[in-house]
Amino acid sequence: MKRYTKKQAMYSVPRLLLAILLLLSQTGTAQKLKKADKLVISNLQAHVAYLADDKLEGRRAGSKGEELAMTYISQQFQQIGLQPKGERNGYYQSFNIYDGKEYNKSFLIINSNHIEANKFFPLPSSPKASLEALPSIALRESGVPWFMNLSEELQNNTNNPHFDIQDFLLQKSKEFAKKGATCLIVYNTSAIDDKLIFDGKQKGEPLTIPVIYVTKDVAKKYFSDETAAIDLKLKVEFTDKNRIGHNVVGFIDNGATSTVIMGAHFDHLGYGEDGNSMFRGTEKLIHNGADDNASGTAGLIELARMLKASKIKKYNYLFVAFSGEELGLFGSKYYTEHPTIELSQVNFMINMDMIGRMNDSSKTITIAGFGTSPSWSSILTEAGNSKYFTAKYDSSGTGPSDHTSFYRKDIPVLFFFTGLHSDYHRPTDDADKINYTGEYYIIRYVNNIIAASSKQNKLAFTKTREQQTSTSARFSVSMGIMPDYTYNGTGVRVDGVSEGRAAQKAGLKTGDIVVQLGQNNIASLEMYMQALGKYKKGDKTTVKVKRAAEEKTFEITF
Repeated sequence: MKRYTKKQAMYSVPRLLLAILLLLSQTGTAQKLKKADKLVISNLQAHVAYLADDKLEGRRAGSKGEELAMTYISQQFQQIGLQPKGERNGYYQSFNIYDGKEYNKSFLIINSNHIEANKFFPLPSSPKASLEALPSIALRESGVPWFMNLSEELQNNTNNPHFDIQDFLLQKSKEFAKKGATCLIVYNTSAIDDKLIFDGKQKGEPLTIPVIYVTKDVAKKYFSDETAAIDLKLKVEFTDKNRIGHNVVGFIDNGATSTVIMGAHFDHLGYGEDGNSMFRGTEKLIHNGADDNASGTAGLIELARMLKASKIKKYNYLFVAFSGEELGLFGSKYYTEHPTIELSQVNFMINMDMIGRMNDSSKTITIAGFGTSPSWSSILTEAGNSKYFTAKYDSSGTGPSDHTSFYRKDIPVLFFFTGLHSDYHRPTDDADKINYTGEYYIIRYVNNIIAASSKQNKLAFTKTREQQTSTSARFSVSMGIMPDYTYNGTGVRVDGVSEGRAAQKAGLKTGDIVVQLGQNNIASLEMYMQALGKYKKGDKTTVKVKRAAEEKTFEITF
């Protein structure tokens, strides 16, 4: 059961009152709804209530909660009558999620005593190594491990906001390796917290020698006498940690030559373990993700029901509930690289992400992807202006959701979104805050769009300006690349290059791996974003990339 802070408990009564007022505010609208409309709204409520329940623990990709969610979705698809269109004649399509490194094959033995795994760790960028030696702590000789107490450095930099201990260790290991050190053993005897932990997902410049951190109690026991020789045996070896995510795929085969894809991601943040929560408290709280994106998943299920009963047979319909979206579009990227239908037969793709919080006052939604086909204007006109909401249009075919993966395959897209809110990526995104009637009007409008599109031939695709997905870094310029968020190597792999932007003008191509921007080494996406933050429009610099077996450097102007 979800744990609440005292402050959250104080708001439980007002939340109930808010829910009652919301229900009353919808009464006038509900009276105009037909029985069939009310049934769809009731279904939406049931879907969100299940998917956003605490027992699913936030539907983190690859978790037990994801498994419960995908089972529920596949059961709904089956009840509606959708054909399985995943792998091996089933509804599921599995994909790998890299979850960092483990050092479970590493060991450290000091004076014949095995050090427990929670008492030491190698830095994740350390190379694989095995060695035996009898080094002295104080005597740094070539061909043996060296020791370093972090105490003095930490004390000297207590008031230095720019001191980065990871960078310090990188530079010291380089320096010591040149002088003959085969390994660096680091420890901290001071009362200052060095904040070093093993982060298996941490990326960085590969170290030339292993760097091993040992805890204070180990250092006190074995390293107090700096003149002593240490009988040292160690092994550094990592294994990749992976978890498996799943898309859920259902199909309506109308024997048509063209297929329309409907999509929504069903994963969310779990307890925020992947570092993508906006909650800054210390408690471990479930992120239920009612709007993000149980709302879109519920809409996907009910659209499947509508289209199964529809008389419009010009298209086949593919319904994909994606997982791994919160990690960087893992599921949709995997699907577009391993499609279960021919992508050349796809007419267009519609994505619904966070469609559950239409404001009853402004009644505004965003429809993005408007510029991905010249046909969208006439289709949306044919579908008619909804009297229940006002649409704001965005031409871009890219953004931080799954339609981007299909845009990358030159498929026209539309993206439906009711906007960010104060509960976004927080434990408070719960089912009682969803505007179910507003969501119903959105999916009914999507259904109208599909009907209107059936009067036209296959839609032509056009490229649009491209949006960057969000990051914690602040920057005012962009190279004009779409990073591959599923890449787990060192650097940033280019998944797409925007026409007319800095990267294309410089000569970068899809598949290049950015490893340096100016003087900044790029080991991860976050380091890339941090480096971008150092430039402004008009600045010139260089960008170094790996292209196949070559390394190339380009001049770039922002």
